Formats: sequence, C-alpha cells, structure tokens
Amino acid sequence: MGEEKREKPRDFIRAIIDQDLKTNKYGGRVHTRFPPEPNGYLHIGHAKSICLNFGIAQEYGGLCNLRFDDTNPTKEDIEYVEAIKEDVRWLGYDWEDRLYYASDYFERLYDYAVELIKKGKAYVCDLSPEEIREYRGTLTEPGKESPYRNRSVEENLDLFKRMRAGEFPEGSRTLRAKIDMASPNLNMRDPVIYRIMHKEHHRTGNKWCIYPMYDFTHCLSDSIEGITHSLCTLEFEDHRPLYDWFLDQLEVYHPQQIEFARLNLSHTVMSKRMLARLVQEGHVTGWDDPRMPTIAGIRRRGYTPEAIRDFCDRIGVAKRDSLVDIALLEHCIREDLNKRAPRVMGVIRPLKVVIENYPEGQEEELDAINNPEDPSMGTRKIPFSRTLYIEQDDFMEDPPKKFYRLAPGREVRLRYAYFLKCVDVVKDPDTGKIVELRCTYDPATRGGNAPDGRKVKATLHWVSAPHALEVEVRLYEHLFTKPDPTDVEEGKTFRDYINPRSLQVLKPCFVEPSLARAEPGARYQFERVGYFCVDTVDSRPGAPVFNRIVPLRDTWAKIKKKVSQKK
Repeated sequence: MGEEKREKPRDFIRAIIDQDLKTNKYGGRVHTRFPPEPNGYLHIGHAKSICLNFGIAQEYGGLCNLRFDDTNPTKEDIEYVEAIKEDVRWLGYDWEDRLYYASDYFERLYDYAVELIKKGKAYVCDLSPEEIREYRGTLTEPGKESPYRNRSVEENLDLFKRMRAGEFPEGSRTLRAKIDMASPNLNMRDPVIYRIMHKEHHRTGNKWCIYPMYDFTHCLSDSIEGITHSLCTLEFEDHRPLYDWFLDQLEVYHPQQIEFARLNLSHTVMSKRMLARLVQEGHVTGWDDPRMPTIAGIRRRGYTPEAIRDFCDRIGVAKRDSLVDIALLEHCIREDLNKRAPRVMGVIRPLKVVIENYPEGQEEELDAINNPEDPSMGTRKIPFSRTLYIEQDDFMEDPPKKFYRLAPGREVRLRYAYFLKCVDVVKDPDTGKIVELRCTYDPATRGGNAPDGRKVKATLHWVSAPHALEVEVRLYEHLFTKPDPTDVEEGKTFRDYINPRSLQVLKPCFVEPSLARAEPGARYQFERVGYFCVDTVDSRPGAPVFNRIVPLRDTWAKIKKKVSQKK
C-alpha cells in the first residue's frame, strides 16, 4: 500500500486467532468478512471494522469477504451499495471475487427456517409487533409464551409456506424461534426469524415478500461462506448465544463470533440516526460534508487512507468502549501529509503590502522547496513583485512584547525572498482599518539571508499580488463543541452542541498561480497555515476551492509531550 509498515499490536483477537492456528481449529484457515447493511453511508467507525477484518486477513495470509446484509428492502438502495464499495476500495482493500449479498442466500435461508420448523424449533406467530414486545417481558420479569407457540409442525409448515406465497398482509404474522421466554437474555425469548414485507427488493425484485431478520441471516451467511472468525462490535455480545443457537440447532459449520469495542470519536457522533438528522435538518450540506465523520466526508475533506489505517492501528482493539480523542486522528493526518504534501504559499486573510523601493514593473522568479521532508519532490519557481499579500495576523501596529512578526519599523524575512521593513501604515479614513502597508526591502538579502549577518526573528509567507490566484478557502473545525455530544444536559439534544464555527468560508484568498492547475482531491500544505485539499465537488478548472484538512498545530503531540514530561 506504499506506506511505512507499522507492527500490529498483539490484541486479544489476534491472541485467539494465534491459538486457533496452533490447535488447527479451522484447518489453519483465517477467513473474515465485513458485512455492512446498505442503508446509509459508512463512517469512520466502520473504517475501524474494515481495517480490522481486511487487515487481519492480510496479516495471516487469509481471506476477507465483502457481504451486504440486504434483508430490509424498505431502507436499502443500490446507491449505498456502490458507495460502500468505493469506501472499502479507497481504504486500500480488495475483496477480489468475494462479493456476496445476504439476498444470495434467501432460498437457502428459507430452507433452514423450514428445517427449524420440522425440528419443532420455530413456529408461526399471529401476535402483532406491539403484542410481541408486550409478551417479551423485561430485564427483571420473564416473558409470556405466545398463544400460537404450540402449533403443530404441519400447521406451521403450511402457514410459513403461505406467508412466502403472499397470502397474508404485511405485519400480520411472523416466524419465531422457539427457545425460552424466561431466558435472562432477552434476545433468546423466541426472537422473530422472518417478517412479512410486501416491498420490492433492490436485487430480488418482488420474488420475496418475507424477509429474514439479521440475527438469523448473519450467522448462517457466515456459515455458508466458511468464515472462521466473525468479528462484531460489542453491541452484538448479547446476541452471540442466539448466533450459536441457530448454528447448533441446524447442525451446520460453526464460525466463532468475537466482539470488540466500537470506535467512539470525540466531538462527533457515530449513530446513523443522528447523522441522518444532521443531513435532513440542514445542519450540514449532505452525507459527504467535510465536517461529517462519514468516509465520504473525510475523503472529501482530504484525509488520506494511509492516515486512517495508521489511526486504526494506533487505537488498537479493546473489549471495553472508550472515547478516542479526535486529536489523535488529526495527528495521524499531519504525520502522513507532512511526508507527502507539496508546500505552497497561500494567504487566507490578505493584507496588501507595497514595497516602495522595489522598481515598478519589475518581476522576478525565486526558487522554493516543494517538500523539505522529501528532496525528490524538487523545487519550483514563485513570482515576486512590488505588490504582495501577507496575512493580516502577521502585522500589528502596536505589538506586545513577544510578537516578533511585522510591525512599524521592524524587519522580517519573506520566505524564499528578501528582508522586509515596514515604514508606513495606510488606513481606511472612515473605519480606521489597516488596508495597506508601505515597506522597503533589502536587495542584498535575496534568498532570505543578510550578507552582514544580521538576524530577524520571524519569517512570513506571502504571494505576489499581480500573479496570485483568487480562491475560496473553507476552514473546518470540530462539528460539536462538546467532546461527547450524546451526553446531553436535561432539556437538550445532541444538536444543541453543534459548533457554530464548524465552517468558516473565507474569500477572497490568494494562492500561488501554479495552483490554477490543481486537480480536485490534490493535497497541499499552505506554509504556516495548515493542510488543504482541493474540493472534489465545488472546484472548477482554474478556480479551485480549498478545504482545510487540519491546521498545522498538533494538539496530540503537545498532549504526549506533557505526559512524558510528567513521567
């Protein structure tokens, strides 16, 4: 995949697999799967599961399937199927010829359900969904048996066949497993296996009007595909007894379900329902909004797949849920982009500078390094002229003691260019706002060094005003102000913690003229400003829109430094 290999941590899942290989439990095989439901866009939490399942298969020389759990035609769409494929490929993984759908197994799953009925382990129930919930009981009280629980095998077979034939209205009957209504595990209290849904399926059309439930479909799909280790997030831990029950009752090949903690990332939400609310209520522009934790969103923002895989390796695999600081993710992004992103100069809050002693009409080209971390990326030419733009923040008329950038009478270095001194300040007569600086330069300091050895304390980035490309820049911050927006105060919802500064649109901004040729998706470091990506949706030829991926400051590195100093 091109990035430097990081040794995988030996977590509890790998310890289980190591032991299984040692005992030859599955004949020396390691076969995993990633089984998303195509009812929405994947987010970075799914990326952890993708990296784990495909990564473990690669690590052990095994296989990983991509399987769509398409058992609910009311929520699924081919749009999501294609988006999920794109996400998995973007992360750097390939399922080769192992693309499967639960709908591939509908006939087989129906036969398994018939077998359970014949064994007296399943029955057709006429209770409504509301009545089933009522009969189910609570965590402290056992459930009640359905009055239809003791139907004969023959009657159940007949009714189930007629369910498939479409004789009954939607929601009027279900097929339920006959397990134990007094079980302390609510999932074992006669769960529904099939429900009637007169809905067209995106792959099977109107062939079926009964559809299997996830718990029934998942374990048997794993069995059919010969999966060895079925890796699930912790919310499926209470479902494992049911996973095992179906496989044991049907006496089929039995994979092992192993649960791990899902990814919870600070300053965002991972619930599909909550993410859908953000989109539907217009808090974001869509599922691919760069503020969203969806893979489509972080891809558009400019995150790299290499950094995401590195992040997933670093957080590792645990048995307990925790909240991961988003600063670690941003640290991984910076580390990766520092090595690969070309350096350019861009001014996002421009202040005009006129160099009074630079000849009018004169222009020159200066040499600039494309990436000091990678000399093979070479150098480029940048234009210089009498009129420049610098950042507004790089000038103060009355600076405090530790402000070393430009001020009246002070000299600074222009990156790759000359020493510059401010000699006058021009203000708007109506507002008093500074609109222009009048400066002088020292021609002897070309390249940024003084022959007489004098030093300056600051180096500023800049662009030549006549040559600059005017662009739009979008600055992104955390979507929520609170680290855990699901931990709400009384009377509030997670939406009350949306960060009003999560998006700032700045224009006009000015960048080097070479960026007129920047391709959508290209990533750059704007020196002293941050890492930016050319937006893949709103950019046009010669008119790129730049999304800030991350700022240059590294909160995570500071956190690590403080921790090490305390030790």
